[in-house]
Amino acid sequence: MDGDAAVEPELDPFSLVLPLPYRVAIIIVLGVWAWGANLHYLSILKIDVPALIRYPSRSSPTHPSHHLSTYRLATFLTIPLAISLSLFWLITHGKASLVLSYELLPQSYFFLLIILFLLPISTLSQSGRYRFLSTLKRVCLGGIARPNDGRFGDVLMADVLTSYAKVMGDLFVSLCMFVSPGATSTAKPDRSCGGAYIVPIIISIPSMIRLRQCLIEYLRVRQDNAKQGGIGAAGWGGQHLANALKYSTALPVIILSALQRGYDSSKIGMSETGLFRLWLFFVFLNSFYSFYWDVAKDWDLTLFSAARVSPHYPLGLRRKLHFEAKEVYYTAIVIDLLLRCTWSFKLSPHLDHFNDLEGGIFVMELLEVGRRWLWIFFRIETEWVRS
Repeated sequence: MDGDAAVEPELDPFSLVLPLPYRVAIIIVLGVWAWGANLHYLSILKIDVPALIRYPSRSSPTHPSHHLSTYRLATFLTIPLAISLSLFWLITHGKASLVLSYELLPQSYFFLLIILFLLPISTLSQSGRYRFLSTLKRVCLGGIARPNDGRFGDVLMADVLTSYAKVMGDLFVSLCMFVSPGATSTAKPDRSCGGAYIVPIIISIPSMIRLRQCLIEYLRVRQDNAKQGGIGAAGWGGQHLANALKYSTALPVIILSALQRGYDSSKIGMSETGLFRLWLFFVFLNSFYSFYWDVAKDWDLTLFSAARVSPHYPLGLRRKLHFEAKEVYYTAIVIDLLLRCTWSFKLSPHLDHFNDLEGGIFVMELLEVGRRWLWIFFRIETEWVRS
């Protein structure tokens, strides 16, 4: 592909500096750093995260803390990524023909990443890495542990996967282009690689995982109530059904988006404007339903209930708060709302170019991962209050 005039113009300036494989790798490694920060700050607040997710406590006070082990792992993952990226910049100098030719360099980091996660080195959070992989396996099969066996950890993992859905799609695109004849993974991403509907299916998998988990929990509540001969402390399971409905609203957004990308009036039987309006309806529904659930159910705040006004706690919050400043909660609510609605960029004609550029897509993915990082602080704090 050296100097191929038909291919080089495909690369935008951002992709010349940061091709798709590196963007995916950066967001993956950033997630490890973010989890370390979650563990670190929550430990300062005296919130025992390992106990909540049923992770074994340290057997000796001389052993490094959980957040320190996570930081070590993140550092160990970051160093080879930084070396690989620096070497890539040094070799390519932003020249399109060289960027296209040296795709093996960024792709090799993914293979290294797998090896690093499997290495039997105890100082690099070996038990944590293996626990992560076992939980990931269980979650990806749609399973969910019982409350006393690590249910909360499974829920956190599956919810994080929903925020990494687009990143997972880009990872597939990168690998698909890498193995496809006549294509290169450092070229302009071909998000129809492997077929027009493969990437949408991959993006929908995390939502389907959480949907199945919610239905499993609903059935468990029904079974427990049947054994007790009446409705127990967990109620009749309606909240699990409502949560399942929330995740199901993401599926029409993904499907309708895929149909718009490859619009064919003869196959769809609906005008392009009608298809867009239907997509917009489900986008609105999913965004605001998810925002409501974050605030009212995941964080147990009273903002949307009649109990929001009380002399015992700040407006819209709750009685017991681990973050001392009430402004922290209000800021988190506003940020969560704004980032849940980042889809609005697509609705502004003068910002169409933002989503067309790879840099814009990368920023969107970073914002969603950042929103999930913020969400985890308050979700874990809420679980600690409940327990």
